[in-house]
Amino acid sequence: MSGGAEAAGRALRRLWTSLHHQGSTIAVGALAVPFLLRIAATARPELRARILRLVAEIGRCQHMGDGSREGLLQVAEEPLLIEGSTMCPVDWTIQAARQAVTDDLYLLLPLLSDPDPGVRSVTAYVLAAAAGELSPFSALQSRLAEEDDAVVRVSLILAIAQLAREHRDEHAPGWARGLWSDPGRPPEVRIGAGLAWLCLVAEPAPDELRAFLTGPGTRHYDGLLQPVPWLTWIESTGVGLRSCIDEMPAADVPEAVFEDPWGGGASS
Repeated sequence: MSGGAEAAGRALRRLWTSLHHQGSTIAVGALAVPFLLRIAATARPELRARILRLVAEIGRCQHMGDGSREGLLQVAEEPLLIEGSTMCPVDWTIQAARQAVTDDLYLLLPLLSDPDPGVRSVTAYVLAAAAGELSPFSALQSRLAEEDDAVVRVSLILAIAQLAREHRDEHAPGWARGLWSDPGRPPEVRIGAGLAWLCLVAEPAPDELRAFLTGPGTRHYDGLLQPVPWLTWIESTGVGLRSCIDEMPAADVPEAVFEDPWGGGASS
C-alpha cells in the first residue's frame, strides 16, 4: 500500500515538472486537464489536493510573488508571451485549460464537500478558473454559508471574488464590503473579504479596513492562512497574507474593475 502511494507521488512530481515547469504552463498542459480531473475524482485522498493544485496552476498565469490588488486574482497571461519549446501563446494554453475545467464542473462540484479541507480549498481554487457563462458562483456561495474551516472559507471568498471580477459583477464589491465590515463575522472571513474588496474596486482602502488588516489581531492568521492557494506562492518565507496586507492598502489604486464599483446604489 505504501509502495503504491510512493509510486503515485513520484509520478505526480514528474507531471508537475513536465506540465508546469518552473511555474510556467506549457502547451500540452491543457490536454492533460480532463485526465487529471478524472484522476483527482477517484485518487487516493492524500494525492487529490496535489492533483487539483496542478490543474489550477495549468489554468492560471504565472503569479509567483504577485500579491498586488491587480495581480492576486489575475488569471489570464500576457497575450504576447510565447512558450519557448512549442512557440505557442501561453494564454491560449491557459484559456484551453480553463475551458476544460468548465466542461468538467460536474466532477469538481462534489469535491467542495470532500472530508479533507485541503481538497475543499484547492477545489475552490480550480473552480475560480472556470470560464464562460457557466459559473460555479452559487455552489461556492452555498459552500461558504456552511463551511467552518478558516483556510477553506478564505479560499471560497477569493474564488467568488475572482469569478466576479472577471464577469464584472457589479454587486461583488458591496458583497465583499458587507463581509469585511461586519464585526460579527469570523476574523478569517473578514480578512479574506478585505483582500477581495481591495482587488475588486479602484478606491483607497478605508481607514476601517486598513486598521483591521494591520491590527495585531490579524497577525495570528499569517501562518494559519498560508495554505490558502492564492497566498502560498506570494512569499517563500510563509507570510503571503502579510505581504498582501503590506502592499494592497498602500498601493497605487488600480484602474477601475467596474464602471460603478458599488453596483449603482449598493451602500458603501
